[in-house]
Parts: sequence; C-alpha cells; structure tokens
Amino acid sequence: MPVVAIFNQKGGVGKTTTALNVAAALAGRGRQPVAIDLDPQAHLTLALGLRNVPAADSVYAFFKDGRPLSELVRRSACGAALVPASPDLTKIEALHAADVSIAPRLKEGIEQLEPRGPALLDCSPAMGVLSLNALVAADRLLLPVSADYLSVEGANRLSAALDVLESRLGKRFVRRIVVTRFDARRRLAFNIQAMLRERFAGQVCDTLIKENVALAESPMHGQDIFAFAAHSQGAGDYRALTEELEGSNFFASPAPATAGAAQGG
Repeated sequence: MPVVAIFNQKGGVGKTTTALNVAAALAGRGRQPVAIDLDPQAHLTLALGLRNVPAADSVYAFFKDGRPLSELVRRSACGAALVPASPDLTKIEALHAADVSIAPRLKEGIEQLEPRGPALLDCSPAMGVLSLNALVAADRLLLPVSADYLSVEGANRLSAALDVLESRLGKRFVRRIVVTRFDARRRLAFNIQAMLRERFAGQVCDTLIKENVALAESPMHGQDIFAFAAHSQGAGDYRALTEELEGSNFFASPAPATAGAAQGG
C-alpha cells in the first residue's frame, strides 16, 4: 500500500483541501484510498461531513488504546475510507512529546490494514509526534505550497528539515510539490512558480491549483469539490493533479527498498 503524507509546516497553503480532493479524485478513479486525519483540528474529518466524532472512535483511540485502524475506518460520501480525527489528539502530543518509541506506531497500524489503495495522511502543521508518525509511515510526500514568497521560504526550510530526517530514518521520500492558491492575475504567482521549479527541479507538479471560491466553500457543506461543484475550476485542477500524479506512478505501490535508492520517481 503506497503511503502519502500531505504535509507543510505553514498553515493556509491548502493542505487539507488537497488531502480531501485528491482522496475524492482517487475514489472516483476506483483506487479505494484511505484518508487518515492526523490533525487535532480535524478539518479533513469535518470537510468529509463528520462532526463531533467521539475520541473513542477516532484515530486518538488508535494511539491511546491500541484500537486497530480497521475498527475506526468510516466510509465517506465520496467513496474514500476515512479514519477520523478528534481534538483529543492534542493529548497524544502532550503525553508522548519525548517518547521516540511511539514514532513507528502508525506505520505498524497501516501495515495491518487490509490491502487497498493509497493511504493519504493529512498531517498536523506542527513537526510533533503525530507528524513524525506520518513521516515514518510514508514513502511519498505531497507538499502543497501556496504561490507567495513566505511559502517559498517555508518550503526551503521544510526541504532542509526533510533532508535531515531522511538521513536519520535511512530512507528517501519521493517528493512532489503542488503550487496552490495560484492567481494568474498576479505576476508574483508566476515568479513564485519559477523559483520553485529552479529550487526543486523535477519535484514540482505541472498542475497548478488556482484560486477558486468553490474550493473554499465546499468543506462548509461537508463535501469534496467534485460533489459540490463538479464543473468548477477547482474540480478541474484537482482532477488534473490526480491524473498527473497517477501518470507518474506517484500512487503506485512502492518497490522493495534498496540501499542508496535515488530520490524521485
């Protein structure tokens, strides 16, 4: 099962929007994705129409009580499986902040799931226990970066942090950067895209996620963009992004690890 962490330490870049709509697009293509909400804000859970999920039925119970992920999976309206989050996840960060032994727990839990399509991990924006679990479990990283200067600086810092983490974990992530909140009316947006392509050659997706009101509104209705506004610019962009990633085998099952494997894919 390919495991994709959708991650950025900067907020407001479209991380959860990307997790939501890529999961929905994969479900529409028959790929049977499972989305795991690892953010205590539970925005992905809310965006998929689930509210007031009890802690005992959320991913909190996996970390706290050892409940198998398979017992926590719910089917969402878009067809993707979802392991929901609850605000109680903040307790996991507090209780295990210095406990490095918890880092492989999510990886072990995902390995026990029945074979299915890609696992998409919507990460907390903080580099804490939950995000570390996601990065240990993942073999692919999808990094949404909004088309503004501060996001580029954040991407540079994040890339450096991931380089260090790769060295410590002894593995290389397949990384893809997707430019979000792209406004074609602003020259700055094109400059940002060019800067990212120069700095992260071969890692930046061709598809741009353009500014679109429907993308902001759909989570309020507990819907993905395809259910909410199937013919919108946002739906077209996320459909194209998913097709691009599928075409580059980003969601293919990973090959067995080999020493000195090159980054890319």
